[in-house]
Amino acid sequence: MFKKLLIANRGEIACRVIRTAKQMGIATVAVYSDADAHALHVQHADEAVHIGGSAAKESYLLGNKIIEVAKSLGVDAIHPGYGFLSENADFANLCQANNITFVGPPVGAIEAMGSKSAAKKIMQEANVPLVPGYHGDDQAPATLKKHADDMGYPVLLKAAAGGGGKGMRQVWSANEFESALEAAKREAMNGFGDDHMLVEKYLTQPRHVEIQVFCDQQGNGVYLFERDCSVQRRHQKVIEEAPAPGMTEELRKQMGEAALLAAKAINYVGAGTVEFLLDSDGSFYFMEMNTRLQVEHPVTEMITGQDLVSWQLRVAHGEPLPLQQEELSINGHAFEARVYAEDPNNEFLPATGKLTYLQPPVENRHVRVDTGVLQGDEVSVYYDPMIAKLIVWDENRDKALTRLTKALSEYRIKGLVNNIPFLYNLASTSAFRNAELDTGFIDKHHDAIFVEQSKDIEKYLPMMAVALILDKQKQAENLIANHNNDPFSPWQLSNAWRANETHEQTLSLDVSGEIYTVSLMQLEDNASRNTAGRRFVVKAGEKTSQISAQIENDLLQLNIDGHRQTVTIANDDIGISLYTNELVIHFAEHKPDLGLDEDNEGNAGFTAPMNGTVVKLMVETNAIVEKGQPLMIMEAMKMEHALTAPATGKVTEFFYQVGDLVDGGAELLAFEAEEE
Repeated sequence: MFKKLLIANRGEIACRVIRTAKQMGIATVAVYSDADAHALHVQHADEAVHIGGSAAKESYLLGNKIIEVAKSLGVDAIHPGYGFLSENADFANLCQANNITFVGPPVGAIEAMGSKSAAKKIMQEANVPLVPGYHGDDQAPATLKKHADDMGYPVLLKAAAGGGGKGMRQVWSANEFESALEAAKREAMNGFGDDHMLVEKYLTQPRHVEIQVFCDQQGNGVYLFERDCSVQRRHQKVIEEAPAPGMTEELRKQMGEAALLAAKAINYVGAGTVEFLLDSDGSFYFMEMNTRLQVEHPVTEMITGQDLVSWQLRVAHGEPLPLQQEELSINGHAFEARVYAEDPNNEFLPATGKLTYLQPPVENRHVRVDTGVLQGDEVSVYYDPMIAKLIVWDENRDKALTRLTKALSEYRIKGLVNNIPFLYNLASTSAFRNAELDTGFIDKHHDAIFVEQSKDIEKYLPMMAVALILDKQKQAENLIANHNNDPFSPWQLSNAWRANETHEQTLSLDVSGEIYTVSLMQLEDNASRNTAGRRFVVKAGEKTSQISAQIENDLLQLNIDGHRQTVTIANDDIGISLYTNELVIHFAEHKPDLGLDEDNEGNAGFTAPMNGTVVKLMVETNAIVEKGQPLMIMEAMKMEHALTAPATGKVTEFFYQVGDLVDGGAELLAFEAEEE
């Protein structure tokens, strides 16, 4: 077996590989950038070497520099993780030229699957079913559009060298084609240095089902069943599960054998994933093959009981596959939820900042957390904003889903916006519970997931008001306790304010920008004699409720008009989250605008949402533009963000030009609205 392994990656996947390598007795070497000097993967490795600046192109994409480090430390194998250099044929060649084992497929397999158009041709020859489309070399816009017109809309534009949803656009009509093609080509060039495009028929209700394959150097191959990755935003996966709901043994076998045909067509070795679109009639079509370990590999590990990183290392070392097809079986059901620093209420815009508080759920045989960050770490603009992968397992889908929602309700993150409430609400919808899955799931069930649209929000107002008051009282009592030993503290004065005196007040609650007014009267506190907690009369709208409630640790125990229930409560920097059985509600106390800030107009809407790069100026200065017209496009953390005109008017000045790096919050342009 290998003696020393270098992990040419960072974050969660680097930590994941290091964990298995240590279990196998293999020494580990981490590499790190300026931004990652104190990162978790650096701490976990036996050795760590600095390789450059914070930007990936100055560090994690420097193949020659990584090879130099490997040679100087006597490394005999390199694991590339996923992303960065994991599917880079030149880097795999470099490893081979320097007698270092690349823990991945042969160079030829990477090259064959590196171009989506070339891959489609290979799969066609191997009799793997394909979605109708154009994968040719003629890239003239007129040619691409003609094929789209002939196919019929909707179609999907895809970067041939792409991945992760970049360089991809859905086109619903002919008049959208040119602008969509321009945007997709620009994004592909920025992301991959290659704007070659494919055009495919867009299936309107497909599922995204992928097959995990493994092949060894002796010519053996197996498939470790399937994962359903249909739930996506911006063509990127959000929640994955294994096995796929509703999968029959016959269809599983057909898809598994088709995946092995794809692997054998390119003489594949190691871990790979063959991605298919599964239509409602049971037809399936090859999309692409990822020649690396997938982000979502843990759900396969949970249902098979296998360590796929261990398999990778053994196969790369020349050992045969640990198990044959007939020895593999499915046990139970698993979900993976990707926990991101992002704002689902603002088009999933990535967030940056410090994780001031981080408490994941307790890990056990049912719950696993794969992460690369600790409390106090920065989520940087330079890399993907994933905080962790939350993986759960149980003996069937219903039980596993209960595990998932419970674990999400126990996840505590403060310091930056994150997608945990979104994940909880998504997993709690009846459509998800019933496995009504397709790649348009989030758009289709938007109102059920984004609770600000819910008409039922008012029924939770009494609960929210009581939670806010109890949380305030808890904080006040903690403050009093902290001053008990100080005889000069104002909290010791006989006339000091008491948290529990009877009083009536009106609360304004902000739920996703909607303001609700609630009247609340707290009755005399008999907590010492009343085990049900403190008592309130709450009026919300036309309904008055009698409530007793108390908070114990993270649990809010309530009796509302005789209905006893318990919900999980989480307090973050900007408000409170209540995790009910149906959904999670995030709210804050509304502070009225006192009108002290007069400078609230002008160009306040034209600030950079985060650190990023200007990629295109869409208009000329002083040219008249219409309301909603794009003015400037920024790229931040792998996502394009367009600034649009708030009204008819003109841009009088751009403060930044194409290629400029911009700090979050910086003013980008001056806009002058037309007088009405």
